[in-house]
Amino acid sequence: MIDFAAARKAMVDSQVRPCGVTDPDVVAAMLAVPRELFVPRTLRGVAYAGEHLPLPGGRFLLDPMVFAKLVDAAEIRAGDVVLDVGCASGYSTAVLSHLAAGVAGVESDTSLVEQASANLSELGIENAVALEGDLAAGRPDQGPYDVIVIEGGVDDVPETLIAQLKDGGRLVAVHTGQAAPRGALWLKTGGDAARRDLFDTSAPRLAAFARAESFSF
Repeated sequence: MIDFAAARKAMVDSQVRPCGVTDPDVVAAMLAVPRELFVPRTLRGVAYAGEHLPLPGGRFLLDPMVFAKLVDAAEIRAGDVVLDVGCASGYSTAVLSHLAAGVAGVESDTSLVEQASANLSELGIENAVALEGDLAAGRPDQGPYDVIVIEGGVDDVPETLIAQLKDGGRLVAVHTGQAAPRGALWLKTGGDAARRDLFDTSAPRLAAFARAESFSF
């Protein structure tokens, strides 16, 4: 029998804290959410491993270290409204719910939306919801947002998402649209968003944010 509470603490102590995540609220949120509930039963034994975990429909849970560093960089405050793009089975939405006033998770896979909704309900989380929708379109009906977290690699961030950020809003994702993928922060000021690369990493690219291939003759 796996002691998941001990595994969760070991994840935080050996993966999250050593990578420079020191915000006590982020650490507490990672400790509070049982990650094993958000993966298939066959993967529960590796739920706290330092790797991206595959889910049905081609989705995944980000490596805990990568996810924690992105969330830490977003500097989520207690009164913030957050959009969680590509929420999959709802783990990231659950973690973010411990940091923000409200979280809207958006996922294009119907079965994952149902799974995420059931998981959030089982944990008694009332300030977050999982909604079905196109990832690149976001959920403007729930915004505007103080923070947008994209759960995977993006070649480009569409203007449709930037438009849903409040002035001073932050968007975090793994930017795969360059030679060396990096965790990155986009800060919106006066209608425009400037990107700042934060740390070297990798993440599976979300198809909704893949740059179209171009051909030259």
